[in-house]
Amino acid sequence: MTQMTFAEAEFANKKRKTRREIFLERMEALIPWAKLEKKLRKHYPRGGNGRPPYPLPVMLRVHCLQLFYNLSDPAMEDALYELESMRRFAGLRLSERIPDETTILNFRHFLEKRGLGQVIFDTVNQHLAAEGLALKEGTIVDATIIAAPSSTKNKDNARDPEMHQTRKGNQWHFGMKMHIGVDETFGLIHSVATTPANVSDIAVADQLLHGKEKTVWGDAGYTGIEKREEHHGRSVDWEVAMRAGRRAQLPDNSLLHEVERMKASIRAKVEHPFLTIKRIFGYSKVRYRGLQKNHNRLIVLAAFTNLLRARPYLAT
Repeated sequence: MTQMTFAEAEFANKKRKTRREIFLERMEALIPWAKLEKKLRKHYPRGGNGRPPYPLPVMLRVHCLQLFYNLSDPAMEDALYELESMRRFAGLRLSERIPDETTILNFRHFLEKRGLGQVIFDTVNQHLAAEGLALKEGTIVDATIIAAPSSTKNKDNARDPEMHQTRKGNQWHFGMKMHIGVDETFGLIHSVATTPANVSDIAVADQLLHGKEKTVWGDAGYTGIEKREEHHGRSVDWEVAMRAGRRAQLPDNSLLHEVERMKASIRAKVEHPFLTIKRIFGYSKVRYRGLQKNHNRLIVLAAFTNLLRARPYLAT
C-alpha cells in the first residue's frame, strides 16, 4: 500500500464538501458501473507486449468526467492532475500513472468506432427498467438545435459539410438537431436521433417511437404527422399542439384553450432533458466535426440525463 500524499491528506481533512464532490458522489451512486463494464469489457483491448492499457473502470470513469464537465482531452488531463475530487472518482492517485490526453482521446475513439455510446444508453435504460421505471403508454417527441461553428477560417476553408443551417422564427442557426422520444410518465429518454439542423422534426419522428405507445405528444411542428406514410396502420392518439396563430384566437375560457394548456403541460417534460444536456452538461455547441461523433456523445449524455431524472424514484 502506497503512502498517502500531502494533497490526499489535506483533501481528507477539509471541513466541507464542494458542489463538485456532491455531484460526483451522486453520479457514483447512480451509474450502474458493473453492468457497463461487463458490456464494454468484451470490446476493450487487453494489451500486447508493450505497456498494458489502463484498467477499463479507470478509463470509463475518466470518460464520464470528461462528459460531465464538457472538457477537452488536454483539459481533462490537467484536471486529473489538479483536482483530488476527480482523481478519487476515477480511482487514481498522484503517486500512480495518470492518463495523458492521447490515452483519453484513444478511449473516446474506441467508444465511437464501435458505437458503444448506444450500448451505454441501452444498458442504463435496462437498469432503470429493472428498477421499475419501464416505458409506459405514451411518448413525447421534440428536437433541439445544437450549434456548430459557422466560420470558414480553418484549414479547409469550409464549414462542416454534415452540419446545415435552418431558420427558427426570425433567426438563422447553423449546426445539427438532437431529436428525442421521452416517456410521458417519468420523462425519461428512450430514443435519440441526430440530423443536420435543416431536417424537419416530423421527418424522423418514426425513429423516436418504441411501438408500444398509445399516445404521442408533439408541438405544432408535428402537425399532419398522422398522414405520413410511415405511420399508416399505427394505432395511437396523436396529441399535436395547435398552431400559435390559431390558438391565439381561442377565447381564454373555451374548452379548446384548456385542452391546449393540458397538452402543453404534458409536453413540458421533454424540455427537461434538453435543459440538462445543454446547461448542466454544457453541450449547447458541438465539440467535434461530423454527426457520428456528436451522436455518440449526445446519447451517453442522454443516459446520464435519465439517471438524474430517475434519481427521486431509485432506492439509492
